[in-house]
Amino acid sequence: MPFSILHPPSSHVLVTGGAGFIGSHLVERLLRDGKSVVVVDDLSTGRLENLAPMKKHPNLRIVVSKISMCAELPALAAGAEGIYHLAAAVGVELVVKSPIRVLETNLHETEVLLAAAAPQRTPLLLASTSEVYGKSQKPAFSEEDDLLIGPPHQSRWSYACSKLMDEFLALAFAKERGLPVVIARLFNTVGPRQTGQYGMVLPRFIAAAKSGQPLKVFGDGRQSRCFCYVLDTVEALVRLQSSPAARGGVFNVGGTQEISILGLAKLVIETLGSKSTIQFVPYADAYAPGFDDMLRRKPVVEKLARVTGFQPATSLNEIIRLTAGG
Repeated sequence: MPFSILHPPSSHVLVTGGAGFIGSHLVERLLRDGKSVVVVDDLSTGRLENLAPMKKHPNLRIVVSKISMCAELPALAAGAEGIYHLAAAVGVELVVKSPIRVLETNLHETEVLLAAAAPQRTPLLLASTSEVYGKSQKPAFSEEDDLLIGPPHQSRWSYACSKLMDEFLALAFAKERGLPVVIARLFNTVGPRQTGQYGMVLPRFIAAAKSGQPLKVFGDGRQSRCFCYVLDTVEALVRLQSSPAARGGVFNVGGTQEISILGLAKLVIETLGSKSTIQFVPYADAYAPGFDDMLRRKPVVEKLARVTGFQPATSLNEIIRLTAGG
């Protein structure tokens, strides 16, 4: 049965995946901005606990359902002033262990939502991923770059392909049916409420450092990433959805302070004053034989700054402190 908290006015913002890590922070921000919000989430990876701080808010309604099984979806999409589509199967571990679920969730649910949004041309922001850049060896990724996806027998690339097809489908709806869409390619986003359950590296490291356990670094640790604080990501999403100039565009959203995973482990230990050690774990033991990883993943974010006037700026040291405190 859907879990509802009162009934918001007829005009609302629809957030799919709103009980997830990023989604719950987005919902909190929208409510603070005076919006009425309807969340649709099947709780497969999201948690109602993430929405606990907003539980008594009179303008929040939560519908526990898959998008494709939500009988109210056409009405919810038609009556919305905007839609944020964050519902997706996420995390490298889930991608490797449940590839069918990943493909079905990311492809079918997005198609159903776009079809529901199209009749009234409800503005829709699609949360995509840096994974679509695939195996490219460029030092930094731009929205106009060619994409290089790995072979189909390596299941991790199924996630990249499913999200890339989401992008193609959204842009097709924009072209053929006039649907106002914006695509946000999210790079590593971190902060309070994120768990390490599906392989997310920073919450894993923080939990280990707090408990004095070894921080497990997969591979040799030389692979590098850029991390963006979740409230910076939310700010970028809100600005993109609110900007007419962003419609029909693809935008990188992420931090630009690059660090190796080994360096991140050392920084977490130092920042939290932990006595933990570092343990190297082969990829074959962490995931599966033949696992293919990207050595670098740094976004070019000039387009985001040019269109929205915003560029994520929270330092990595501060991100670690805020995440550990949350």
